[in-house]
Amino acid sequence: MTFGGTRATAYLFAGDIAVFVTSLWFMLLVRYGQVPTMELLYLHVSSFVFLFGVWVLVFYMAGLYSKRVALFKKEMPAAILGAQVANVLIAALFFFFMPIGIEPKTNLVLYLIISVAMMFTWRLGLFPRFTKPGERERAALIGAGPEIEELKREVNAHARYHIEFPVVLTPEALAEDFNACATLLTEKRIATLVIDTDQDALRPFLPQLYALSFVSPGYGFLDFYQVYEEVFDRVPLSLLQYDWFLKNVSSPSSNFYELAKRAIDIFGGLAMGLVTLIAIPFIYIAMRLEGPGALFITQERIGKYGTRMVAYKFRSMKFNKSSSREWTKEEAGDNPITKVGAFLRLTSLDEFPQFINVLRGELSLVGPRNDIVGLGQRLGESIPYYNVRYIVKPGITGWAQINQQYEPGNISPQSVEETKTRLAYDFYYIKKRSLILDIVIALKTVKRMFFRLGTW
Repeated sequence: MTFGGTRATAYLFAGDIAVFVTSLWFMLLVRYGQVPTMELLYLHVSSFVFLFGVWVLVFYMAGLYSKRVALFKKEMPAAILGAQVANVLIAALFFFFMPIGIEPKTNLVLYLIISVAMMFTWRLGLFPRFTKPGERERAALIGAGPEIEELKREVNAHARYHIEFPVVLTPEALAEDFNACATLLTEKRIATLVIDTDQDALRPFLPQLYALSFVSPGYGFLDFYQVYEEVFDRVPLSLLQYDWFLKNVSSPSSNFYELAKRAIDIFGGLAMGLVTLIAIPFIYIAMRLEGPGALFITQERIGKYGTRMVAYKFRSMKFNKSSSREWTKEEAGDNPITKVGAFLRLTSLDEFPQFINVLRGELSLVGPRNDIVGLGQRLGESIPYYNVRYIVKPGITGWAQINQQYEPGNISPQSVEETKTRLAYDFYYIKKRSLILDIVIALKTVKRMFFRLGTW
């Protein structure tokens, strides 16, 4: 349904591979002044095939396969150039350590120039025309609430969606005159009905709405939840009912997923431990230069099923308030973030000592972010269903961390409202969790860490 959906991502992927190969062909044409032979082309393609896979991974981490890639045209040139420079540097290192029978020093510089030009042409010129929707499908949005309005604003404001909502029908409008609403659908040339089937106020009208969708020809049917999740990558939090949790949260994960996830956690925990050991002397010296204070802190945090665990972190604030019910900004006056701590948070290095918790099995690399006990209790009292997020093992990074946009200056939720949005992303992760989604989150986390470091 979206311009930047799965099909568009597949187009981007196929087009990028074609650009990589075609750029190689043109590089050989320019380099040798003649049409390259099949033997010469095969030699270079076979040498570059591993790099093509790495380059696609770099593009992914740079956000060039994002669902909303079409929105960021002003940022696209810099992103493409940066990714291609990184790709050529990776290729240079690859050929340095893996000598083969081609001339990388001359060819790589030439390849960079040609591939960047062709990638600009493909990404900024051809792809938008290739995937641009024609006349958007006209749909009626049927329901009420803040998420209904949010979906309407988002979809109607951006042409990348293949659907638009010229009509919104509330339960009150249906109750007042259902026949008039049905006539309005015809007058507005509506093709699809997007209905919140779980909304109590709409249930009396569902037989008539289903009749419009399935009996009378001309109306398609889409579930509001599915459309909302596709657009925002989170669940519509205020509309959740108990039966949603029974359908989407209660079922256990497969044994293969749990075993594979644990194996990745052990491998990642060992890697984090190595980084921690290397970083300790440098962080210790920096902290001593800034002033007195402990190198590490411990925090009592909430674990799976609401259990308690002791998490280990590098100290980033002046004091350790492990039982605090406050957010960082609320504490700032009495407990400010140190200069070293600001850098540790920016690079996420303050989280690395939690490798101990990962190896113990108390934390996963990927999962809903857990809270300090005091703050978690406060949020559980303020937000319905909040503690349901602990039905899975919490993680150091998660779906919310890579998707949520915080208030300026924040790198984590600093209010109940921001935490509600985080919870919507957490429930989406719990519903969709899989090994592939965990890998996506891990890759995007690495990209986000480097992005934040670049703004330091």
